[in-house]
Parts: sequence; C-alpha cells; structure tokens
Amino acid sequence: METADQELMREASIARSQAYAPYSNFSVGCALLLENGVVIRGNNQENAAYPSGLCAERVAIFAAGANYPGVAMVKMAITAGPVGSKFDKPVPPCGACRQSMVEYESRQEKSIELFFMGAVGKVARSRSLSDLLPLIFDNKYL
Repeated sequence: METADQELMREASIARSQAYAPYSNFSVGCALLLENGVVIRGNNQENAAYPSGLCAERVAIFAAGANYPGVAMVKMAITAGPVGSKFDKPVPPCGACRQSMVEYESRQEKSIELFFMGAVGKVARSRSLSDLLPLIFDNKYL
C-alpha cells in the first residue's frame, strides 16, 4: 500500500473506533476519498429496531453524495471486526453496501478502488466494485 492509502486506512480505523455497535459488537470503519481531496468517514450505526441501523460504507457514501454532489468517489478504505479483538481476516463490504456503491460507481463512470482489512493484518484490494459484485444491476436495466 502506498503512503496515501495507508493514511486512508488510518482514517477508517479512527472511524471504526467511533462506531456505535452495542448489539452486534462488530465495529466497522470506513474512509472515502473524494476527487477533490476531501475524506469522508463513516462507521456502522446500529439500532435496537433492526434493520434501522446503517453500515459504515453507506454512511460514508450517502454523506458524500449529500454534501459533495457531483464529486467523484476515488477510493474507500474499510476496517472491521469484533470489538476488542485482533481479528485479522479482510472484511469486504456486505451485499447491500456493494449494491449502493455500484450506484455511485456507475453514475460517475469511474471505478472506486477499495482497500479492506480486519481489525489488523492483511489488506485486500479491489480496483472496482464490479470485481466484488459481478453481473451488477444498475440503471441500464431500468
């Protein structure tokens, strides 16, 4: 990983430390780099009334879409694992987050590069959401 990518993962780790996950005790942090250089943090926000919570990735991309409309999303770093553990397996985004991210990648017609890891350890990389969600469903079907 390049230094800039490591910094993005550090931002994701900060976001993970601020996650609200009292029910699952599985915290997720995300940092999203926009084309204008702004970094948006997101973390999972749980709710006693499932499924009213929201995943870290969608918190970040929806915040970016709301606050920086039309600004391309370049890279996303994700770190996840059980609270207080040294979980070391890379944790990719869930299916709902993948589908939400594909919407933005398709709309901007530019790939969003992803880096993801557990709480510690190896970092996995994907050059595009289409690598993680083949046969995507997007606006071309509507």
